[in-house]
Amino acid sequence: MAKTVGDEMKNEVLQVVERPGRNQDCENQSVETVLETETQHPYAFHVSGPRNVPSINWRDLINSTWKDGNYKRTVIACFIQAVYLLELDRQENRTSENALAPKWWIPFKYKLVETLIDERDGSVFGAILEWDRAAALADFVLMRPSGAPRAVLALRGTLLKSPTIRRDIEDDLRFLAWESLKGSVRFSSAFKTLKSLSEKYGSSNVCIAGHSLGAGFALQVGKALAKEGIFVEAHLFNPPSVSLASSLRNVGKKPGRCGRGDYICCYYTDPVGTENSDADKENAKPVTNTPCAAKLFVFSKGKQKFLEAHGLEQWWSDELELQMALNNSKLISRQLKSLYSLPPQDQSPAKCR
Repeated sequence: MAKTVGDEMKNEVLQVVERPGRNQDCENQSVETVLETETQHPYAFHVSGPRNVPSINWRDLINSTWKDGNYKRTVIACFIQAVYLLELDRQENRTSENALAPKWWIPFKYKLVETLIDERDGSVFGAILEWDRAAALADFVLMRPSGAPRAVLALRGTLLKSPTIRRDIEDDLRFLAWESLKGSVRFSSAFKTLKSLSEKYGSSNVCIAGHSLGAGFALQVGKALAKEGIFVEAHLFNPPSVSLASSLRNVGKKPGRCGRGDYICCYYTDPVGTENSDADKENAKPVTNTPCAAKLFVFSKGKQKFLEAHGLEQWWSDELELQMALNNSKLISRQLKSLYSLPPQDQSPAKCR
């Protein structure tokens, strides 16, 4: 029977909370009590993480698990969850012995090499995770499997906790008002980091990922790099689409399919050329003879409440049923259009001096 990541983490937890012998002192018992409490934390990997994800092993050298889209989506989502937990670990003063975040990248043979800190409040908003060659070799994985990124830049979204909520909401309002995040210190930090990673490892070996507000940053940072000729794969979970500008453009129009649950990213499901159509957007046919630069997937679970529909945990759920809604989203097309058009000053003929 194939071994899963869940099995490995469950065994590790059992070892951690194994009770001490009668001869051990009270201090060890106190440490055990703390560790046992952490293993029951709702954000502990073995409690809320994916269940049936296969473990990387030597067989991946022949048939890489990373070529499975479901596996890639699950792992990338777990990396973003790790960033949320890095900040929660910081706020709750957890140590390396009881930190929650590492369990969300260690099973996949990755390691933390750097955190991105918001200079305004000292919070962790992003992290660089790189392939852990030493950990892989320990399981006889001699080289990085095909499709596995050398490095991932993961960005969290809004965290409704008092130490971070002010700056998170500040950037949320920035997007709501201007539909741009370029004025944020997080944008410049993420841009410099992703550009540096691309130059170090090659853009094809790097990807950026984010959830909610983090997905907004990931999208705009990726676009800014693309304008410099550096193209990086991006994984965007529940990216924001609602702003004052988009609301004015869509006055009187029905929101997209996901608007019934997640009104933050509802306009991404509006297909091109169907502004006046009430047809089922899920069945919209892609434009023919158009290269697919972006794919849009919708989580088909029927009616959901907002927190469930916008949550990150659903993206590694065993009950996940994805449907590729369309690959010619009106909003995505507008986002990509700017990459293929030169700025006005570049379109005019050069003047000789």
